[in-house]
Amino acid sequence: MFVIFGLGNPGKKYEYTRHNAGFCTIDYIASKREIKINKIGLSSIYGEGTIGGEKVLLVKPQTFMNLSGKAALAVKSFYKIENNDMMVIHDDVSMPVGQLRVRTKGSAGGHNGIKDIILSINSDEFPRIKMGVGAPDNPNMDMADYVLGRFTDVDVKLISKAAEKIEENLELAIKRDFTNLMNKLNTKI
Repeated sequence: MFVIFGLGNPGKKYEYTRHNAGFCTIDYIASKREIKINKIGLSSIYGEGTIGGEKVLLVKPQTFMNLSGKAALAVKSFYKIENNDMMVIHDDVSMPVGQLRVRTKGSAGGHNGIKDIILSINSDEFPRIKMGVGAPDNPNMDMADYVLGRFTDVDVKLISKAAEKIEENLELAIKRDFTNLMNKLNTKI
């Protein structure tokens, strides 16, 4: 089994905000792979399907971003999966909009959702895909306001292309071929 977490904040108020890039990607994958996100539990909403011959869970934690670890730990414990059997997709303000970067371990890099997952599962060794959402033009803008802001029309196109690129290369992640996944996704936009 392989579990893909897309991070974000639940509720209409947060739909299509920069912080919900992970949720948007899960929705895109679910649509393309015909997986219904219709199960509630484990502090998440999720769907089950098969990709590349392996059972896959697409998970959207419902704990709000800063408590994403609660959902990650609940799913990880319930399904008895190892860190290498899960991947987290999240926003990143340090990269241009639409740029992707795959990492198999590392610090939270200032991302509170990743920080909470690291603390909850007691490890920073798990695969993740960072999705660039850019940084505010105004250096004095509050970062929380920025990530909770909505994408521009131009940004929506770039984020959509990034989600498409992730979906097209998903089987590499499911095969735990993270080196080739990095080669495919860690490119400039």
